Amino acid sequence: MTYVVKDACIKCKFMDCVEVCPVDCFYEGENMLVIHPDECIDCGVCEPECPVEAIRPDTDDGSDKYLEVNRKFADIWPNITRKGESPADADEWRDKENKFEEHFNEAPGQGT
Repeated sequence: MTYVVKDACIKCKFMDCVEVCPVDCFYEGENMLVIHPDECIDCGVCEPECPVEAIRPDTDDGSDKYLEVNRKFADIWPNITRKGESPADADEWRDKENKFEEHFNEAPGQGT
């Protein structure tokens, strides 16, 4: 098992999870984070840190899609080890639906 970041992170990117990760397996895109599934040690400390519940075990229903998204973009985007700035309008995006289909961006983040 590993943990994956799901679409609830898109345009929120709060990054509380990054600070608690003992193995630095988070990678930053322009509008979301991903977890490298081969680096995650399944400790689960990141899951309760996410205020929008975007981090879930890969065994949850519907996680297959996000396991592949996390794997693909963790190999492309820069690794981050510290909490960065969340978007100024992050709270406005908390409860939006269909964020992946409508707002996912493949561009890399700043890699703080």
